[in-house]
Amino acid sequence: MVLLAACVCTKGGKALVSRQFVEMSKSRIEGLLAAFPKLMSSGRQHTFVETESVRYVYQPIDKLYTLLITTRASNILEDLETLRLFSRVIPEYCRTMDESEILDNSFNLIFAFDEIVALGYRESVNLAQIRTFVEMDSHEEKVYRAVRETQEREARTKSKEKAKELQRKRTEEMKRSGGRSITSGGINNTNNNSGGFGVSGGFGGVSSTFPVDAITTSTTQDTRSPSIKSSSNKAMKLGGKARDVDSFVDQLKSEGEKVTSSDNMTHNKTTNNTPDIDMEPIHIVMSEEIVLHAGRDGGLQNMEIQGILKLRITDSDSGFIKIQVENTDTRPIQIQTHPNVDRELWKTKGQIGMKMNNKPFPHNTDVGVLKWRFHTVEDSYVPLSINCWPQDNGSGGCDVNIEYNLETNVFMSALDFTARGIPDNFFPVCVSFTSSLPYCGLKVLGVVGNTDGAAVNFSQETLLKTNTYEIN
Repeated sequence: MVLLAACVCTKGGKALVSRQFVEMSKSRIEGLLAAFPKLMSSGRQHTFVETESVRYVYQPIDKLYTLLITTRASNILEDLETLRLFSRVIPEYCRTMDESEILDNSFNLIFAFDEIVALGYRESVNLAQIRTFVEMDSHEEKVYRAVRETQEREARTKSKEKAKELQRKRTEEMKRSGGRSITSGGINNTNNNSGGFGVSGGFGGVSSTFPVDAITTSTTQDTRSPSIKSSSNKAMKLGGKARDVDSFVDQLKSEGEKVTSSDNMTHNKTTNNTPDIDMEPIHIVMSEEIVLHAGRDGGLQNMEIQGILKLRITDSDSGFIKIQVENTDTRPIQIQTHPNVDRELWKTKGQIGMKMNNKPFPHNTDVGVLKWRFHTVEDSYVPLSINCWPQDNGSGGCDVNIEYNLETNVFMSALDFTARGIPDNFFPVCVSFTSSLPYCGLKVLGVVGNTDGAAVNFSQETLLKTNTYEIN
């Protein structure tokens, strides 16, 4: 069978969701849908109607129709079986069969439709597989997470005991030193208001190496009046007057700390997210976003990496290609190819190519051809660890020690200071950074032509950035 389009429409022929599986102009599909109600006749018990060029196969669902448009040469029995599968998929994502519910879940329906049909041909899938593919669900991940949660509960108890011991030692060292010390590794610290933030006990460990281009931290602490410890009883207040803030910044600079304004950090972050690249007719973008939530007592609550490889072709003659991708990551990463990509080619050779070899990739549009996801609650996978030790000093303030650690690069920056408030004022901590290397071990090795296998020039950009990176 050749399925031209699948649609959810009203009885008047108004399309709510329409997915075309072959090349078809907008005017063509609108004309076919507009003609459908006119072909319906009262009293007919059939679920299909034909014209000279196409066949409409439909099934009523309340006040709507599930409609398939196929060629007349297709097998009507296969058409009806495919129609039943489409009709079963729709209630999976829509609680009621009305227009507003269909429109609200249109993207989920399109994703599900793509799993059923690729380039006009029915895929050998059932409803359970469609649900798994769309949700990227993994039984192996569930087993892995159950084992890790048990291990984490045991490790969390030990880490709390160790954190208390380390905090006690650090407090004693700070009292013995009688002052404030800064050891800077070159990181740019932007302190909002009093500058206090962190996680009491921290979390650490990282199993992949990448350079951090820019780091920004912020807390929700209200404007306080922090003070730097000194031999004098007079404390320098911050946040009340501009000259006090300038004096504090000057003191940081005099002690060797590199301080950057929040405006400059925002500018640097924007610059890092939009690098200057000379784009070839074939341009590949690998982007990843990290979402992380950690507890102030040191346990990682949740970390998820979501990545996508996008292809943009600006020359219509350059669409007949294959992308060679190397995956060196040994972690349980879920990888999914686009339904129109040859999955067997990906599994056997690690190449991304069209399922129909005589069809080119679309041009002048960003096409997501590969996406991946990694989820963990294991501390050792955290890319950037932050240790903060706020402790009530008994005089209406807190003695705070902060450390940033990018451990695989043996990089650390420390900061000790005193601020008014209680430990809870320093949370949550929000961190923002970017990197020019991906977290997951996926790498584009090259691009080759479909016919001769010759190497083809291409350009590439890679960006890892934070979506949410929070310690609460």
